[in-house]
Amino acid sequence: MAENPRAQRLAKRIQEIVASAIEREFKDRRLELITITDVRVTGDLHDAKVYYTARGRDIDDEPDYEAAAQALARARGQLRKIVGDQLGVRFTPTLSFEQDMVPEASARMEELFNRARERDAELAKLRENAKPAGEGNPYKGMDD
Repeated sequence: MAENPRAQRLAKRIQEIVASAIEREFKDRRLELITITDVRVTGDLHDAKVYYTARGRDIDDEPDYEAAAQALARARGQLRKIVGDQLGVRFTPTLSFEQDMVPEASARMEELFNRARERDAELAKLRENAKPAGEGNPYKGMDD
C-alpha cells in the first residue's frame, strides 16, 4: 500500500519543526542530546509518531534514553503548539515519541558481520593444511 503523499510531506515538515524547536526553544539540557530521526503521520493526518535517538554527553558515555523520554514527554504539549503554529493546518496532529532502534540494530548487525568474517578467516587458515580423511581415492579397488 502506497503511503499518502500529503502525510509524507507533513511528516517531513513536522520533523524539521520539532528538531528546530528542540534545538532553539527549550532550555532542558536533556533535550540537547536528542536527534529526531524520523516522523510517521497516519493517513488521516491526526497522529504523528516522532522517532528519536539520544547520545551521551561524552564519546564514552551511554545515552540516557529514560531521561530523553521524560524530557520529550514534558515538552510534548509545547512542541505540539509550535508544530500547529508553523504548519497552518486545520487539525494539529498529536505527537507521540518513540525511541528509534535502527542505530542499535545496525551496530549489532555490524558486530555480527565482523564476528562472521573473523570466523571465516580462522576456517580458511585451518583449511590450508587440511588433508582428506582416509585414502586419496576412496573408490580404489571397487569393481565396476
